[in-house]
Amino acid sequence: MATILLIGTLDTKGTEFAFVRDLIVERGHQTIVLDAGISAEPLFAPDIAAGAVAEAGGTALANLREAQDRGAAISAMSAGAAKLTAELYAADQIDGILSLGGSGGTSIASAAMQALPVGFPKVMVSTLTSGDISPYVGVKDLTMMYSVVDVAGLNRISRRVFANAVGAICGMVEQPIPEAEDKPIIAATMFGVTTPCVTAVRQDLEAAGYEVLVFHATGSGGRAMEALIKDGYVRAVADITTTEWCDELVGGVLSAGPTRLDAAAQAGIPQVVSVGALDMVNFGGIETVPAAFRDRTLYKHNDQVTLMRTTSAECAQLGSIIAEKLNQATGLAAFFIPLRGVSMIDAEGQPFYSPEADAALFEALREGLDRNKVTLIELDLHINDPAFASNMSTHLLKMIERQAGDGGTPSG
Repeated sequence: MATILLIGTLDTKGTEFAFVRDLIVERGHQTIVLDAGISAEPLFAPDIAAGAVAEAGGTALANLREAQDRGAAISAMSAGAAKLTAELYAADQIDGILSLGGSGGTSIASAAMQALPVGFPKVMVSTLTSGDISPYVGVKDLTMMYSVVDVAGLNRISRRVFANAVGAICGMVEQPIPEAEDKPIIAATMFGVTTPCVTAVRQDLEAAGYEVLVFHATGSGGRAMEALIKDGYVRAVADITTTEWCDELVGGVLSAGPTRLDAAAQAGIPQVVSVGALDMVNFGGIETVPAAFRDRTLYKHNDQVTLMRTTSAECAQLGSIIAEKLNQATGLAAFFIPLRGVSMIDAEGQPFYSPEADAALFEALREGLDRNKVTLIELDLHINDPAFASNMSTHLLKMIERQAGDGGTPSG
């Protein structure tokens, strides 16, 4: 028998939560119901009262009701729900989490779900799922279901959707995880235009006995990798594709934020880093490219993705930023420069080929990297040449071995 945490606003959606609670019990599991409602008394008695949630969020329920500030109330209840959920998980009292909600309920419950580790079963039925759900998912494996109709009563649609959600969460908690040999983890970053390099590095590292997690450098991918490094899952990093910094600097759509490249440096784990896809900024379809950039060198990757070539000035800035990030390293670090191009379309004869822009990038890295902390390795190769990949994987394996021999305690 598993225990499933239900987080809901029982003052307005008590009927719906009673429905899913009863279905879970019928499946042979039990529930803990956390009430996040603030406007009135709950429709049934929860296991964790709204007052306790508000207190965990740093305030009193009476104050939230008196202020009648919906935004502040949601923030407080989100913080409280996240804190209490993390405590329940730490105490091994829950096996899964399910919620139903509109905008407010989704904000509160998803904050709690993001407080749980990757792999813990999480299902969110929301009216918002057909739109941009990135703020609710973050970098966690949160399963979102579109409610189709509002979470406002039981009807022939909502009963089916809610029952499906119960089936999903119960299936998750009931599903055993097949046993496998746990190998130390190395994280790597890839884009389509660096796939040959990353694939070769992955194969080398797997042959050496490591499990390689490859993250697509699309903003969320970089954030997910940084989070797993911080959580201690990762033994070393092959950060080949640092392109997310282009979008952060220039204003593309795939930024991973200003903390990208911080986690490995601060964790002190071995890392090899390169300039993969620093020749491009990402936008949506061609019509979405800002007017200020319409005269730039653009490349239609597909109907939904337009790439813009970074300029020499932008490349120089990127080199300085990345050097500053690498200089934070508290463990072994090496930076690899492929002198003949940084992506599949940055090679002689290709649309983004620009020796001048690449030279500005490389020179900024040479000037900015602290050679006492970061080994700089320049190779007269393209990033996707097999020899470039081989050099990176070989160097990383040597750094891992050296750190272990020096008595280092890398994560993972």
